[in-house]
Amino acid sequence: MPAATDRLSIARSELILGGQKSGKSRRAEMLARHWLGSHPAHRASLIATGQAWDDEMRARIARHQHDRLERVPGLATIEEPLAVSALIATQSDASHLLIVDCLTLWLTNWLMPARESDKQPRDWPAQSAAFLQALRDARGPVIVVGNEIGLGVIPMGREVRAFVDALGALNQQVANGCARVTLMVAGLPMCLKDDADE
Repeated sequence: MPAATDRLSIARSELILGGQKSGKSRRAEMLARHWLGSHPAHRASLIATGQAWDDEMRARIARHQHDRLERVPGLATIEEPLAVSALIATQSDASHLLIVDCLTLWLTNWLMPARESDKQPRDWPAQSAAFLQALRDARGPVIVVGNEIGLGVIPMGREVRAFVDALGALNQQVANGCARVTLMVAGLPMCLKDDADE
């Protein structure tokens, strides 16, 4: 049985998974706040992958930005829907913690873009490989937030089934590459893997 954990130690890399409104992002923010408070030279940035394609999403993003500013004033935000691997490669250093929020929307942007003009052949295998390499090569801590969506009903549509499969595969690859994996359930962190002290 997975152990619950409330520790705020920072791993070299951590994947935080959970369902919608499970507390994933809040957990990542708590870790960033702990990191910023532990040394005056520490910096933290959130790489936001969501895109505002409709009014509800615009309002949601604005609310998240406002809430983050109140909870973690020192957390900078970088909006990047696609080139996340390159950002990790260029922004990571020993004093700079990065949060990728979220892996699921990043995958959506690559596989199921909202705009017709973006619906062109894209080399997803190369992108996922580049992301895993950037995670391995990161010089500072990286926290990746993602959704666990494989626990629900099997979707009827072929495209949605393919997306769920791709996300499941990506989550497994990132979990394998991260030093720590945390599953959030109803706001509570459950430690699935912790190689941070090895």
